[in-house]
Amino acid sequence: MTSTVPAEPYPFTFDQASTALVIIDMQRDFVEPGGFGETLGNDVSLLAAVVPPLRTVLETARAVGLTVIHTREGHVPDLSDCPPAKLNRGDPTKRIGSPGPKGRILIRGEYGHDIIDELAPLPDELVIDKPGKGSFHGTTFGAELAARGITSLVVTGVTTEVCVHTTVREANDRGYECLVLSDCTGSYFPEFQRVGLAMIAAQGGIFGWVAPSAAFLAALNVESETALEEVPS
Repeated sequence: MTSTVPAEPYPFTFDQASTALVIIDMQRDFVEPGGFGETLGNDVSLLAAVVPPLRTVLETARAVGLTVIHTREGHVPDLSDCPPAKLNRGDPTKRIGSPGPKGRILIRGEYGHDIIDELAPLPDELVIDKPGKGSFHGTTFGAELAARGITSLVVTGVTTEVCVHTTVREANDRGYECLVLSDCTGSYFPEFQRVGLAMIAAQGGIFGWVAPSAAFLAALNVESETALEEVPS
């Protein structure tokens, strides 16, 4: 059974059984006051605004039995999976592995590396720890999708122009259909948010589709109600 979401550049059709909700890098270091993102001078309220609509999407996805996958960007404590090209950027006192307000910056196991409480994964939900911007690079993400028969991704999280975009581009190259929820993704830079979303849907959907979460939730509710009607009494 398929459902359709009004989207840009044209409607997105998906089968719930082969679709996963992907929540990218909603980590304390990026989203919360006092985290790594704020220490770099960013306005984290722009990312915090994503949390309420994303939480509604997450709760609804769980209720209808959609596959849910979370990602976290970060590195092993000895930084052996962090290449110099990534490590040696920015202020030397605010680099990956440096002490931060929420533990060592972007180091797995540190408080700041973990996902915010409002979107905390359930015990049975997959969490992919990734060393790069994209969810496929250096991870089991692709194998996990294949094992679950996933062909479509509903992509959310932060930041739109970096980890969200990289994951969508990687997924597109691997044949996945991607719907990006506009109000469930965020950037520290409003212009990057606007242009990042426009780039995804440009040229007939060069990387995927874009829609507000309300449109996706409406499609999920229709599918859920239809499924309930088909269950023998």
